[in-house]
Amino acid sequence: MTTACLASLAPTLPPNTTVTGFTAPPPAPTAIESHADAVLSAAACLRAIIMPLAPHYDAFLVACYSAHPLIEALREEVRGPVMGIMEASLYAGRILGGRVGIVAMGARSRVMHEDAVRGYGLGGFFAGCECVGLRVLELEMGVREEVMGRVEGAARRLVEVKGADCVALGCAGMTEMRGRVEGAVGGEDGKVMVLDGVGLGVQFLCALVREGLGTAKGGVYRSSEDGRRARGQDWL
Repeated sequence: MTTACLASLAPTLPPNTTVTGFTAPPPAPTAIESHADAVLSAAACLRAIIMPLAPHYDAFLVACYSAHPLIEALREEVRGPVMGIMEASLYAGRILGGRVGIVAMGARSRVMHEDAVRGYGLGGFFAGCECVGLRVLELEMGVREEVMGRVEGAARRLVEVKGADCVALGCAGMTEMRGRVEGAVGGEDGKVMVLDGVGLGVQFLCALVREGLGTAKGGVYRSSEDGRRARGQDWL
C-alpha cells in the first residue's frame, strides 16, 4: 500500500520535493481497523521515527484515514508540520464544496469517522459515510472489479442519496481508485470533487513548508520531551 501511494504521488509532486515512504515496523498491526490498532501503530511508529528519522525531514503525513493518535504525538515531538490524510481531505472538501461524504471501510470506521468529523468542527458540512464492507487489506488483495464495484457504489450513494458534492476516499488503499470513482459520480465534468487525502496532504504540507510554517511550540504542542526530562525519563 505504501508503494502504491508513492506511485500515485509522482505525477503531481512539486519540484524539489522528495517523499519517502514509511511503513510501521513490527510489532505494529498490519492494518488499522480499530482504536487498539491505532494506539499500537502510533507507539511503534513514534519510536521508530523520532530519533533516527525525524531530523532529516521537513514535514510528516500520517497516511491512515482517521484521527490517528500518531498525528498529535508527532506534533509534540517535531517542529515541521504534521497532517493526517483524513484532515487533508476534509479541509479540501470544506473549501471546494458544500457537503463532504466519506467512502468508509466498515461499520466501525463509520462511527470513528463521524466522531472525528465532529472533533474537527466540520459536522455541519458533513453528508455522512457509506461503507464498502471490506477489510483494509482486501482493497489490495480482493478481486479488483468486485472491490471497485463496492467503492464506486458507496461513492454514488453519497452523491445520489446523501447529497455530497465532495467525496473523500476513506483509506490510503483507495488512492489509485480516484479516476474510477470520478467516472462513477460525475467528477469528470466538475459536478463532484473526489478527494484523495494522500495527494492532498502532500500538497498542503509542501505549501506550509514553502511558507516557512511549522508546528507552533508555545501551546498544546510544546515539546513532550521537556516533560520527560523533567521527571527523569530518558527514554521514549
